[in-house]
Amino acid sequence: MERGRQTAVLFAELIGATELYARVGDAAAHDAITRCIESLGKAAETCAARVTKTIGGRVMVLAANADSAAAASIAMQLAAADFPSLGADGLTLGVGFHFGPVIQDNNDVFGDTVNLAARLVEPAAGGQILLAAETVESLDLAYRRALRHLYSIPVKGRSEQVALCELVWRADQGETFYPVQPVSKRPKAKLKLEYHGKTMVLRREGDLLSIGRGNGCDLLVHDEQASRHHCTIQRRNDHFVITDLSTNGTYVTVEGEPEVLLEREELTLRKKGWISFGSPRSAGVEGMEFVCE
Repeated sequence: MERGRQTAVLFAELIGATELYARVGDAAAHDAITRCIESLGKAAETCAARVTKTIGGRVMVLAANADSAAAASIAMQLAAADFPSLGADGLTLGVGFHFGPVIQDNNDVFGDTVNLAARLVEPAAGGQILLAAETVESLDLAYRRALRHLYSIPVKGRSEQVALCELVWRADQGETFYPVQPVSKRPKAKLKLEYHGKTMVLRREGDLLSIGRGNGCDLLVHDEQASRHHCTIQRRNDHFVITDLSTNGTYVTVEGEPEVLLEREELTLRKKGWISFGSPRSAGVEGMEFVCE
């Protein structure tokens, strides 16, 4: 048994795997998930990382350093773009990784680094890569420039909350950059938000608004159905993307269109509409109004 070895531990979660079994049947779902995991393993190998454990729709990957873990995270997200689509919804991938000391016993690893990496993947939405802020110093400058600072989460066994960062690997669904794309001139488009008499405007590239019941959020939601860290709205080039991180989901209504429920998913906001947290707007809850200009 080897103690104290510095290792990057990465967890990747197939979001939608449980629903896939119910939708297409055990055999078809198992075959599809197996192919997806094989694809993720091959992608990780191109970055000097390797899959060491698979538990249902979650895989654990080990790499020698944080840079390899970051590269493997991006490679795996690129591989996830080619996942097979079965039924109405396809599988997406959430990733979380951490770098630190581990206890190694044969082909398995244990310790706080592993536990934290497993905790980091839980709030990751489809297409998202999360890491703890304490891993940032171990990354190359090119990756550090591609980070966005998010919020802090409580972690069992730690007295203080852990600050989260997101590794930005794409500008939007149609444009990928590795690992970061230079920011051009200040865009003209903006997103106007109104909630409980308060008005907020997002207009700069990289602007990120955290929303939830927790005191660390930029916008506090006064609804028991909302999670402490419910969702984020982020500027990506000329788009404003809302990402659900919650337990009960985020409901989005674009004016003139049916209401959409997001469950650990992303959606690009368009035109004018409303966002409600944990309950549909049709239930009479007071949501947030948005206008894309």
